[in-house]
Amino acid sequence: MNKIIYLASLSLLTCISASAQQSTPDSTATLKDQTLDNVTVTARAATVRTLAGAINGKDILRDELFKAACCNLGESFVNNPSVDVNYSDATTGARQVKLLGLSGTYVQMLTENLPNFRGAALPYGLGYVPGSWMKSLQVSKGNSSVKNGYEAMTGQINVEYVKPEDPTGVSVNLYGNTMGKFEANADGNIHINGNKNLSTELLAHFENNWSKHDGNGDGFQDDPQVRQYNLQNRWYWKTGNYMLHAGLSLLKEDRMSGQVNHHHSMTAGLAPYRINIGTDRYEAYMKHAVILNPEHGTNMALMGNVSMHKQNASYGIKQYDVNEKNAYASLIFETNFTPEHNLSAGLSLNYDYLHQNLSLPVGAIPSNYGNLYPLVGGIESETTPGAYVQYTYNVNGKFIAMAGLRVDHSNVYGTFVTPRFHLKWVPASFLTIRLSAGKGYRSPHALAENNYLMASGRRLIVDKLNQESAWNYGTSLAFLIPVGQKTLKLNAEYYYTHFLSQTIVDYDTNPQELHITNLDGKSYSHTFQIDASYPLFRGLELTAAYRYNLVKATYNGQLMWKPLQSRYKGLLTASYKTPLGLWQFDATVALNGGGRMPEPYTLASGNLSWDRNYKAYGQLNAQITRYFHHFSVYIGGENLTNFKQKNPIVGYQNPWDNGFEPTMIYGPIQGAMGYVGIRLNLGKRM
Repeated sequence: MNKIIYLASLSLLTCISASAQQSTPDSTATLKDQTLDNVTVTARAATVRTLAGAINGKDILRDELFKAACCNLGESFVNNPSVDVNYSDATTGARQVKLLGLSGTYVQMLTENLPNFRGAALPYGLGYVPGSWMKSLQVSKGNSSVKNGYEAMTGQINVEYVKPEDPTGVSVNLYGNTMGKFEANADGNIHINGNKNLSTELLAHFENNWSKHDGNGDGFQDDPQVRQYNLQNRWYWKTGNYMLHAGLSLLKEDRMSGQVNHHHSMTAGLAPYRINIGTDRYEAYMKHAVILNPEHGTNMALMGNVSMHKQNASYGIKQYDVNEKNAYASLIFETNFTPEHNLSAGLSLNYDYLHQNLSLPVGAIPSNYGNLYPLVGGIESETTPGAYVQYTYNVNGKFIAMAGLRVDHSNVYGTFVTPRFHLKWVPASFLTIRLSAGKGYRSPHALAENNYLMASGRRLIVDKLNQESAWNYGTSLAFLIPVGQKTLKLNAEYYYTHFLSQTIVDYDTNPQELHITNLDGKSYSHTFQIDASYPLFRGLELTAAYRYNLVKATYNGQLMWKPLQSRYKGLLTASYKTPLGLWQFDATVALNGGGRMPEPYTLASGNLSWDRNYKAYGQLNAQITRYFHHFSVYIGGENLTNFKQKNPIVGYQNPWDNGFEPTMIYGPIQGAMGYVGIRLNLGKRM
């Protein structure tokens, strides 16, 4: 199969080169042209731009996303120096975002400013948003606006989909890689009766990974087989001062992993260790907006979404089933008293319901397996109404102060208050200063959010958990420095997160146990980052970044480095587009610093089960894109340095033993991977 894909890639590039002289670039994808009396003025659109306002963040556009394969949301941060995406274990394919040195549970995930992918959807939600569906991403750091709730502790990631009201057309994306994965994506919209005020859109996605690849020879798949069907229908209607956005989506996914060569289990007279996770997810959303006074920007909006997430999962002989329902609604009023003064106020309601069960079938426990898991089941339900007010003082964008306050009441945790403050100051044309401070909260769902831990052979112990809360403080400096005829963009930032209450996954105290418990002591994160970008010459943009993470928490009474967290990261990206826009070359080099492994235990041989620390490792990703009038073709590779974590599954020889541990992952499991794809653009769709 790998040879077929390689030969197809070479043939495709040969055809591209032969037709290069007869083709023109896709202007809608690469350039913005304006023709005046036979004179064409061409301007390159920025693919990453700073978010407006006081909040520190970036707006990542489609051109930037398409510099890599970008199969889904989880693969959209290859070129981003601030966001890491890591596998949570070596068997299920669960992934998590890391921002400011902390896991994705502290990053609020939004789809078009509506909270999404909560609870059981968190471990796999990054794979639920196909890359070609995204119009842009907004990544903000630190505490965000109180409009979207109280949960953002280290930042927000907001996904904007392509819109029904965009110019009509159809887009198709086909992708295949050397690991046996195939994807097909399509999106199309129409303006009904030619009326831009009434539009609908259909988005479709299919993926299938049929390969049982085992590159390290441990008998386990390096990547799960995933078959996913994803469909979404979206509508837009505007009449007078009223606007409506609404949509429905459904997703079905089957995820299969585990042993492909189980001679060790056969020797013990046991069946192969397999993992099967079936997911059905349904969503609906609706946004109503009414403009009351256009002159003062006075408007009201009512928006909300509902979701049902049903997951049935088996990990060997363990069975975990969860049926999760979530509903969210928000009523917002906003007005500008004057051009300098803005007031926003609103009400919100969030409802979470999880019916879950974790069990072991009677009589199915091997004698050497032990009573590792207690039977767990029950219902978690929380209703949280809240209200907020936010005031913004803006002097021509040069000085912006934004202060917000929320008050929410949980039927489980009681009443809590969320203050947040952001400041932006532009003292000179070349300097922008931002400051932020605020508090965040979240309600933990131990089993749902960490269900990948059930692949471990350790005994899982879950305490009664408190609501998590943390203060976050940040500052950033952005410089625009003339160098030659061009501008060097330089950014430096520092963030400090201090937890008052936190859910801890304790790997260290007992090697026979995984203990999900409450923080008893200190926990904090210091993150410093500096990055710079410069257009070396026409068409070539270079970006370099360095980030240092100091993340510690208290485990068993000791303040320790957080395990499986790299202490630093260096990133260098280069992007070059030829003068006519026909070819684009992108490359990213990343150096991921070393870190601490969980406390090892002593084997019968007297050796340690694993090293106490892991070393730094490098990765290289590259892609070549060829643009045509109505389509583009791309070919690339990921992890071209071929770095793989050695022995990612501890105790793979006997997965039925309590020494079986696939969740201690700090680096990639797969080696070098090649891919090829085509993007078709039929019509005027952006």
